[in-house]
Amino acid sequence: MRRAALLCAASALAASCGWGSAAEGGGEAAPGAPTGVTAEAGTATSVHVMWNTVAGAEAYEVYRGRTKVREVSGTERMVDVPRLRPSTAYVFTVRARDEDGRTGPPSREVRATTPAAAAEDRTPPAPPSGVRGRAAGSRAVQLSWSAAPDGTGVVSYDIEQGGTKIHSVGGNQTAAVVTGLRPGQDYAFTVRARDAAGNVSPAGRAVRITTPGADDGRATAPTGLRAGTHRADGAYHIDLTWVPPVTDGVITEYQVQLDGSQATALVFGGDAPRDRAEHTFYAGREAGVTHRVRVRAKLPDGTWGGWSAERTVTTGE
Repeated sequence: MRRAALLCAASALAASCGWGSAAEGGGEAAPGAPTGVTAEAGTATSVHVMWNTVAGAEAYEVYRGRTKVREVSGTERMVDVPRLRPSTAYVFTVRARDEDGRTGPPSREVRATTPAAAAEDRTPPAPPSGVRGRAAGSRAVQLSWSAAPDGTGVVSYDIEQGGTKIHSVGGNQTAAVVTGLRPGQDYAFTVRARDAAGNVSPAGRAVRITTPGADDGRATAPTGLRAGTHRADGAYHIDLTWVPPVTDGVITEYQVQLDGSQATALVFGGDAPRDRAEHTFYAGREAGVTHRVRVRAKLPDGTWGGWSAERTVTTGE
């Protein structure tokens, strides 16, 4: 990408090369370049690429050289690039794209070399042992473990939180720092080893860490909650709208509480709203019934944020 940037240095060429960071087709600026980009071989034929969240990103494009090889939603911060060749060096960059289609400049180049292909191997590595960790401030933890034995050698380690892969490091590393956490929260992390053939070990012993500090939930609570009702098919329904909390990532899952008990859970998926969310649910057939409602979001770190302010709504009004 550096050579591409040099070739496109003149403004006339920048437009034709498509690498400019100015807004494309609009007055607003395009997203910035992703930072913190890393690449580690996952197997003899794949590389794991990670990056930090870019504000306003609707999607991320991952490039191998100048070829776009993967595209993921703005809720993702990592991807596995498959179908590579063993014993080969690769260069990767990442670009962010906003909801209006404006694409930002490429990240810095990162390099990874896939290991040699192993002979037929269906035996996974042993699970990492001696997993331990400590809080590194109120929003990060530092994990370490002992190297996992494997007949052909460990290529990478996957760090999981609540059964979800959230980080990966090379097989020559036995430590990692996980960021983007919340103060005063309980977390459980496990580590798995992966060999060149793609075999993955069982998870090592879970390590549980509580980040220091306090979080009253206000910074992670949805705001601007509004509640109303409408009647349809002989029944009343409660209509909610709210503003998602500002977090390092996109909120895709919420819980709605009705009169102190969970009424429903909703998952928006890849089209999660960023500016204002809305949801409607069944509230019964009787008019004049007053209900209390509030909403909370599941945050990118896997914990639940604070509850929104509570609202009252009466069916039929």
